[in-house]
Formats: sequence, C-alpha cells, structure tokens
Amino acid sequence: MVWIIVIAVVVLLILWFIGVANGLAKKKMSAEAAFADVDVYLTQRFDAINSMVGTIKGHVGAENDILENVINARAKGLGATSIDEKIDADNQLTGALSKLFALSESYPDLKVDQSFTRLEDQIAKLNQELVGARRYYNAAVKIYNTAIIVIPANIVANIMGYKAMKMYEATEEQRQNVVPDFEK
Repeated sequence: MVWIIVIAVVVLLILWFIGVANGLAKKKMSAEAAFADVDVYLTQRFDAINSMVGTIKGHVGAENDILENVINARAKGLGATSIDEKIDADNQLTGALSKLFALSESYPDLKVDQSFTRLEDQIAKLNQELVGARRYYNAAVKIYNTAIIVIPANIVANIMGYKAMKMYEATEEQRQNVVPDFEK
C-alpha cells in the first residue's frame, strides 16, 4: 500500500513538473514571438534610415558627427544577434535619430526635399508601430519573467535553465526633460 502511494506521489510530481515546464516554455515562446514583431519593424526602419542617410549626406556632407552616430548605431543594430543586443542597439539608434531630426531643422533645403520628407514620414510611422510592438513585447516578457520567479515554478525554471528576459526601458537620454527654446 505504501508503494502505491509513493508511486502515485512521484507520478504526480512528474506530471506537475511537465505541466509547469510546458507553461514556462509557452510563455518564453510568446515573448520571443513578440520580439520577432519588433524585429520586423526594426529591419524596416534600418532600411528607411539607410535611404535617409543617403539623402542627408547630399545636403550636410558625410563628415557630420550626428550622421556618423546614426550610421554606427544602424550598423550595430544590423550586426546584433541576441535580443539584448538588439534592444541596446535600438535604444542607441533611437537617440541618434532624434539628434538627426533636430539637425535637419538647421538645413531648410533638406526640409523641402520631397525624398527626405517622405522618408521622415515613413520613419515616424515605423516608430509608432514600434511603440505598439515594444509594448506588446514588454507585456509578454513581464508574464514570462514573473512566471520564472514565482514559487514553485521558479524551481522548474532553475532546473530548466530559464533566465529573465530584458525589457524595453527608456534610456537616461530619453528620460531627460526636453526644454524647448522659443527664443530662436
């Protein structure tokens, strides 16, 4: 009789372990799928930025530091392989782009260039799509990260080697309060 109880408990523990492991795997896959959506928009934005850089070089020259920062950030994004690297590169590129758009204000002939304004609109639209995709990704990561730290699922997560995933967060530069200068 004791052996039957011991076997039943072992079977229940194995079934529980499998159920929790499958649940964690599904949550991780959801977060990775959400990032795949972000990655699609990032790739589209990289392509639009490449075209924009070519347009801007014709107006401001290739020696501009801001332009170089955008080119380097884009290259870093294209070379990134992990989700963490892609998030870091995206944050760097977002900061560089804001400076690039500010630079464009100094070149009136650039602001009237139809190619530039079309690309600027395209990038603005992609940025809006990225906001939604990032929000969805962060929600999926929050569910996954929470699942791997709560008791008793954290036991299974540790055994299976699950690690917390990085979320999108505002950078220090993005958190700075921008004060407009109306005296120009």
